[in-house]
Amino acid sequence: MYKLLTPGPLTTTDTVKREMLVDHCTWDDDYKSITQNIRKELLELVHVTEDEYTVVLMQGSGTFGVESVVTSSVGSDDKILVCENGAYGSRMAELARRAGRNVVVYHEDYNKMPDADKVRDILAKDPAITHVGMIHSETTSGILNDIESVGKVVKAAGRTFIVDGMSSFAGVDIDVKGIGIDFIISSANKCVQGVPGFSFIICNRKELMKCQGKCNSLSLDLYDQWETMEKDGKWRFTSPTHVVLAFAKALEELKAEGGVTARAKRYRENNRILVERMRKMGIKTYIDDAHQGPIITTFFTPKVENYSFAEMYEYIKERGYAIYPGKVTDADTFRIGNIGEIYKDDINKVCDIIEEYFDKCHAGK
Repeated sequence: MYKLLTPGPLTTTDTVKREMLVDHCTWDDDYKSITQNIRKELLELVHVTEDEYTVVLMQGSGTFGVESVVTSSVGSDDKILVCENGAYGSRMAELARRAGRNVVVYHEDYNKMPDADKVRDILAKDPAITHVGMIHSETTSGILNDIESVGKVVKAAGRTFIVDGMSSFAGVDIDVKGIGIDFIISSANKCVQGVPGFSFIICNRKELMKCQGKCNSLSLDLYDQWETMEKDGKWRFTSPTHVVLAFAKALEELKAEGGVTARAKRYRENNRILVERMRKMGIKTYIDDAHQGPIITTFFTPKVENYSFAEMYEYIKERGYAIYPGKVTDADTFRIGNIGEIYKDDINKVCDIIEEYFDKCHAGK
């Protein structure tokens, strides 16, 4: 067994895992009640009320949720501007294109945030743009994008704002209404610390109502999913019952930890220790401190003789942890996450292991 130092799936508690030992019927009133409670609690995490916002749970990974939102809210006569500074921004643009939607991409280098002033200029020059999509925590690099400044520009221009909050939701405090987010998407296996199996979308009710009849997918139709779920908590199609039970437990444990504020503090402290320890080893971060998010960090490959990422990965894994390869196309990197059931001791241990591996490289073994 080993712990996951990744952006999700991540290491969960034993108590969350044990919830999946119970079988549940999707039609059962108790189970539907669990779904409804989850929807209510998710709204509370981002400081919004049921009269203005609602929650839709969607089978599948986080990408299913993003595709559901884009294909349901962006109609054939609409146009979406995607702010892209990593692989997940590229993915949002690609799924929109494949669905036949009109797409324009604003690209930034992977170590830079999308600039609100540039977004303002693009929207001013292209009145056909109806929607703006953006990644919050872009785990390609670890950068935490400034959704607040972009959100203000989008709202001032009267456009719909879609945020992929996949790996930031519940790990970073997000003022959904204050920022002006119309749709924010995340996944069960991220900072709430559940397991993979469904995504969830927090929707501005007024914007959700505009989605009716737009989606060209049966299973990903956001409005139809909401319409069924809103009645009594029933999912349209077979739901991942075991995952839902685990997620309900994970929400309970999030609350017991002290909510998003306490969890965010733990993640930030994990990240601080990680960066400090790695820099002491001479390993530099890809993202500067001002823009580095607390979820996952990209490090430049060290200039160490006999170093091999594949060998280092196995060395670390054999000693209890799994890290991530790099995903930045213009640099040789690797990534280490610090979310999930991960604490300061874990970060120090993995740094000790990495130091041991470098000593082994220097020794030529």
